[in-house]
Amino acid sequence: MADLLRSPLYDRHAALGAKLADFGGWEMPIEYTASGGGVLKEHAAVRDAVGVFDVSHLGKATVRGAGARDFVNACLSNDLGRIASGQAQYTLCCDESGGVVDDLIAYLVGDDEVFLVPNAANTAEVVRRLTAAAPDRISVEGQHRDFGVLAVQGPRSAEVLGRLGLPVDQDYMAYADASWDGRPVRICRTGYTGEHGYELVPRWGDVSALWDAIVEEVRAAGGMPAGLGARDTLRTEMGYPLHGQDLSLDISPLQARAGWAVGWKKPAFWGRDALLAEKASGPARVLRGLEAVDRGIPRAHMPVLTSRGDTVGEVTSGTFSPTRRVGIGLALISTDAGVEDGDELELDVRGRRSKVRVVRPPFVASHVR
Repeated sequence: MADLLRSPLYDRHAALGAKLADFGGWEMPIEYTASGGGVLKEHAAVRDAVGVFDVSHLGKATVRGAGARDFVNACLSNDLGRIASGQAQYTLCCDESGGVVDDLIAYLVGDDEVFLVPNAANTAEVVRRLTAAAPDRISVEGQHRDFGVLAVQGPRSAEVLGRLGLPVDQDYMAYADASWDGRPVRICRTGYTGEHGYELVPRWGDVSALWDAIVEEVRAAGGMPAGLGARDTLRTEMGYPLHGQDLSLDISPLQARAGWAVGWKKPAFWGRDALLAEKASGPARVLRGLEAVDRGIPRAHMPVLTSRGDTVGEVTSGTFSPTRRVGIGLALISTDAGVEDGDELELDVRGRRSKVRVVRPPFVASHVR
């Protein structure tokens, strides 16, 4: 993994005995087995107490200049007119066919500044597209390694950050610019786990000191550092899509049931015409939740079949739910199949049939608000 980029916390992860893997070109921790963690324990810590994730591999970019808000709003799918300065919004960068280049969080700083957090692997492409479209008065600055991102998630997350003197009373999807130990940090009430949580954006050089302080408080609150393996099981339990699996250039917002993140009444955004046409005709397939009836575990790319053996879809994400103790997944199912919630279907598990029930995510209760 010599060519992979590393977060400022690489040495911390190594000292904790983390298993490391490639995430969007970054060498990041999957789990901390050697230090007493592991995906199941880390997952449970977030659901029951608190966990801290290093997600510094996520991209960062700033769009500045007169009318930056209006410019971003004419490019990305969601409507920045729905939020005020100091709030954040989930949005999509689509291409002209309506496919999803990336899903990201937009922080509205003001009319003349928007801070963006794309996915690691797609940051350069999002920045490229925005730069190519920007008028002279607008600058688009890629800042992938100017800032880190730490996610503190779980029912005791506010307690942990409060002990560090950080603001914790923001509404969901609102942020505050604060300081810790004299160092600036942006703190947003958001996350990818379904629990009450925060994402912190410190400067790159300040990440290690802030991580150390947070880990100490997290452990005191009965939690632990968590890797990206637990982050994935947590988001799957919530039915949150992962770009590259449940959203992609071939999977539109409507197919992924992310049409709520599209400002349909806006006069312009990338992919608008294609998405309006798809909305009018109805998507040919939609993302549905699957829950195992037997001991099977849905896995990506497994065919989804009727009891008669007709293929009606394909699993996009799947895992064993540590909370529910059952296999769960997301699958793109043909709308022509007439599948309803509660229906039973089957998975082709290397030639063996495994029964699943169609359900509406989330698979566990959401506590984000």
